[in-house]
Amino acid sequence: MADDTPLIAAHADWSMDPRKRWVSIARRRGGEWRAEAPRPVGDPAALVAALLAEGVPVVLGLDLPLGLPRGHAATRREADFPAFLRGLTGSPDFFLVSPTLATVGPERPFYPARGLRGMTRAAHAAALGLAGPAALNRWCDLATPERPAGAPLFWTLGANQTGKAAISAWRDWLAPALSVGAPLRLWPFQGGLHALLAPGRAVLAEVYPAEALRHLGLRLSGSKRVPEVRRAAAPELRAALARLRVRAGAPLRRAIEEGFGADAPGEDRFDSLLGLLCVVAVLDGARPDFVPDDPWVRRWEGWVLGQTALPEGWGDKIPPDPAFSLELH
Repeated sequence: MADDTPLIAAHADWSMDPRKRWVSIARRRGGEWRAEAPRPVGDPAALVAALLAEGVPVVLGLDLPLGLPRGHAATRREADFPAFLRGLTGSPDFFLVSPTLATVGPERPFYPARGLRGMTRAAHAAALGLAGPAALNRWCDLATPERPAGAPLFWTLGANQTGKAAISAWRDWLAPALSVGAPLRLWPFQGGLHALLAPGRAVLAEVYPAEALRHLGLRLSGSKRVPEVRRAAAPELRAALARLRVRAGAPLRRAIEEGFGADAPGEDRFDSLLGLLCVVAVLDGARPDFVPDDPWVRRWEGWVLGQTALPEGWGDKIPPDPAFSLELH
């Protein structure tokens, strides 16, 4: 797609708590992007509908898992992850977080509801019928030379809360929307990013702000939770905006200089802009639309937009299983 084709790029930093969900939006006109300050996501379906009403293709990055670990996917009868999501409206128990391993299983995989003495990811994996704790991860969750590992999808404990973010997005928005034919397409399961672009359609892609931070060349002096650390990153953020031909409106420029605010959601607003710049970079070709040539990744596990680094020794971390045959589906 030509660089001057009108587009909308957005990224929503997701959380179980709606107050911590923030979205940054940019519009491309005449080969230049104009970006707005982060704002609350609100109702995600209403957000997407409003963007689609502008009549141009929309790409929405999401800081939440889109995909299933291949070990779990091997137990499913659906053809791929989008088909699985569509069918979740008829499986409400899938989203119930188990308080103990006694109720964990393929049809109720999320665990634990709270911290318990002696619980381990190895026991969680065993309850799901997986070969070991590494099988709880998708390939894109594993550590790479560029960033640390992400949290396993079905694990719901700790600050990361990947599992809880997936539950809230899949149960309350994506599964219902897909089941009634909403104009959503999921990258990379349904094609390459540029091939999926079309007016009246929103392309959803998983984005990892920690990955985007490194792609943009930002080096933080401490935790992103600290406003002073985010303020110190302002010069590098401005440089990244300039490289990507993204013009920041006055409210966004102020937000950058102020470190996105001193309140708790400040880090979420910061992450929403990092994710937005990742989406823009891939749309404009500054980062490749890369997906490993692996059928499990392309049909079930998904990938992180803009990620090109592969996990080191991934074949040793995800044990091979003779049952992993796509012919089963």
